[in-house]
Parts: sequence; structure tokens; C-alpha cells
Amino acid sequence: MTFMPVSPNTVLANALTHAEDVLAPRILAAPPEKLVLVVGTQINGAPHIGTSLVQSLAFAVAARLRNRFGLPAEVLFGALDNAPYDLTTDPATGNRYQRAYSQALGEQALAALVDGLYGPLLAMLSSRTGIPFRVETYTEQQAGEHFRRTWLRLLPRIDAARWWLAPSTGTPHVRVPCPSPGCGWAEKHAERTQVRLTAPESAVVKAVCLHHGPYEARVTPAEGAYVDLATLYRNLVKELALVGPPHNALHIMIKGGDWVFGSHLVDEAHQAVGLTRTQLPARLFCPQVVTDTGAKLSKSLIREGLAPLPDGAADWMLDTRQWPGSFPEYANRLLALTETLLADPRHFFRSYSAAEIGRMMTAPATRSLPAP
Repeated sequence: MTFMPVSPNTVLANALTHAEDVLAPRILAAPPEKLVLVVGTQINGAPHIGTSLVQSLAFAVAARLRNRFGLPAEVLFGALDNAPYDLTTDPATGNRYQRAYSQALGEQALAALVDGLYGPLLAMLSSRTGIPFRVETYTEQQAGEHFRRTWLRLLPRIDAARWWLAPSTGTPHVRVPCPSPGCGWAEKHAERTQVRLTAPESAVVKAVCLHHGPYEARVTPAEGAYVDLATLYRNLVKELALVGPPHNALHIMIKGGDWVFGSHLVDEAHQAVGLTRTQLPARLFCPQVVTDTGAKLSKSLIREGLAPLPDGAADWMLDTRQWPGSFPEYANRLLALTETLLADPRHFFRSYSAAEIGRMMTAPATRSLPAP
């Protein structure tokens, strides 16, 4: 017997026929030449079910939009290799320091990690949906001239946005890793980091290394230091770089449901630096996988012993490589789950317990039942 969700009605779901209808106003207002669905994740360990689900939904929604609007579509997967790999505390100041995956592993090991953890599923989803994809690490993104030029041009206006990007301190974090050979450490919260424009498209960053003391680095569009921005700040710059020229594509941000609250701050920052409401990025928030308490399913909290594995959940949900069947079977079940969630807006714009997702994955749905 198949397991089907019974989902309540909501204001948003009641206004829609299909979940992807929420994107129609942006596509129709200024029809683009193509659609790019942007989905990313921190590469801090094996993917869990929430990560796989959002990736699967990105491909499925791309296919639906392609078929509906007759526009070419692709998925851009962002591998956030600026996630912390090592963390430590400076005993003299109490300041936290981090070394990111990018600095700790190096280019070849990093490429192998990203390909090993995410490549097979992305390739399978692409094959099944007919949607092409490309992978971009944060290291590659921040090295791009357009991204760096966007950040440099934003700096004179950052005061207008700083309290939206860092409501507790008013200081958006910029981390430039220590350039000493074999180091790569940077202050996690950038307490002693200072950024100064020296020309319209050139900046100098001063910081203090845990091991090597004060240092400074130069940043230009074409060269210079690695620029690691905290989460909200990074999203502001990334989205500013994707809005308008030189792009002829509409970039649609595909995010997990936990991003709903954070995106409010990013949108306010966009408007603070001059964007209008019609220029704000297009976004689609996907269903969130939660525990029986309503909290987001967190592999880190469970791994650290701060939260138990929820009742009805399985180990493979925290590390999808542990799925008890074959990989093709996992991909098929995931796509079947995706189609169920997209079958009715009531199923899409809601959260699911880990136990519910487990039941739906092990008994794939073939039809959709709305709430009574």
C-alpha cells in the first residue's frame, strides 16, 4: 500500500494550481532567454535527506518551467567549500578562528570530495529530467571578476545594509585567510578585520592571524586575496551579481524552508543598497525536513549528541550513502517523492517530519490526495 500525504490548505496553496506558479509573475514580467535554478550546500560532510530533496526539487521544477514556458533551463549547483573544516580559539583573545575546506584540502582533493559526494546524484537527476547542470565552488565564485567587482562596488554602500546583514553587531563578516604558506586560518567573526577601498575597484584588507600576527591583502576584480563572506553577506553579493546585466537569464534561488526568515534580511539589504522590489531575486522555498519537535533535522546536532535521532528516522537520512538499497533505487525513490510534493501546492508549501519522509521514500506515491 502506498503512503500519501494529507496536507492542509494554506493561503498560498489556495492561490495556486501548481507550486511553480509562484515564479510565473517574475518570468512573465520580463521574459528571459533562459532560466537558471541556483541550489547550493555546504560540503561539510555527507549529504543528508534534506540536501538531496532540495537538489531533486531544483531539477524537477526546472523541467516543469521549461515545459510550461518553452525556455531552456539549467541547474547551477553551488558547492560551498568555505564551510569550516577546523575551528579553534585564540587563547590570548578568545577570538574564534576557522580554516575552511578550501584552504585545508587544496584544489584536487576538494574537487574529488565534491564529485564523490554530489556528482552521482546530480548526474542521475540531470539524466532523468533532461536538465543540464554545472557545478561551481565558492572558491571559483569568489575568484570570478564579476563577483569581486560586485563586492568592491558594494563596499561604499555597505553601511546602509550592515545592520540587515549583521543585526546583532552591525559588522558583516569578511574573512581573508592568512596568506602564509600552509596557513589559511582566518578570524571566524572578523573582529579585527578592516576593509578599506584604495580605488574604485581595489581594496586592502587588514587582519590578524592566529599564528603569524597582523597581515594585509589586496583585492581587485582580477586578482588578490581569497574573499570569504559570512552567509547573509555572501548571499547579498551573489544575488547582486546575478541580477541584471550582463546576464540574459533569470536566476531562481532554490532554498530549503529554513531560509525563509534569513531571506527577509537579505531582501532588506538589497533594498538598502538601492534595488527595487521588482529587482529582488526570484526564490522558491522547498519543504523542510524536521524532527518530531518541529526543529530542522540537523545531522551536526545528532552527531554531536545534542539531539537524538528522531523516532521513525533512519541512519541513511543523515548520510544518504547508507541507503539500504542500490543508488539507482535511491534516485528513483527520491524523484518519486519529488513528484508527490509537486503534485499539489498543499504538499509543497509545508514541512515534513523525518518519519513522514521515511515512509514516503520507502512507499513511493503514485497519486496525490489533497486534504478533505
